[in-house]
Amino acid sequence: MSDQIPAKREETLGGYVLHNVPFPRELNEETLALLKQMEPILIEQPYSITYLHSYGQDSPFFAGLANKVFLGCREPETGYTYATPRGHCMYSGKETEWVRLPDEGTIHAFTVCHFGSEEFLPECPFILVLVEFEGADTLFLGRLLGVAPHEATIDWIGKKVKAKYLRLSKFKPTDVYFVLAEE
Repeated sequence: MSDQIPAKREETLGGYVLHNVPFPRELNEETLALLKQMEPILIEQPYSITYLHSYGQDSPFFAGLANKVFLGCREPETGYTYATPRGHCMYSGKETEWVRLPDEGTIHAFTVCHFGSEEFLPECPFILVLVEFEGADTLFLGRLLGVAPHEATIDWIGKKVKAKYLRLSKFKPTDVYFVLAEE
């Protein structure tokens, strides 16, 4: 009968790796008392998740990067312009509009990162720059490629940089990076 509840649960290997699983062969008061001192059982297993997320109102920014277009946001009344996506002005709270920013900017500040997230660990050390764009009131944080991190110099501040885009967009902020512009 297919509508019956099974009396036994099906067992599989499940891919678990267990650690620290001692257990006394005889259970008496003394061995039961020792269980309080037992080390925690550790279970190692593969874990995977499909994560669906939305860029919401920032979606045009990422679509722009995929099409090699750098977009910022402007508050229509004041003209205050953000180099990073922002749906509403931080001062007035009013909705912003999308504007195209230039592909060239200037290094305002930089840092050499000797540690990074898991994605960037193989690339350490790497350089992050704050880029200043003409017509934008805020800075944009991005990677600077094509220069050696161990040759970092204060002379980089004020240098012109040019935006470059990944050929195959990953729809991440790292789809855009910067290189020193030809002088």
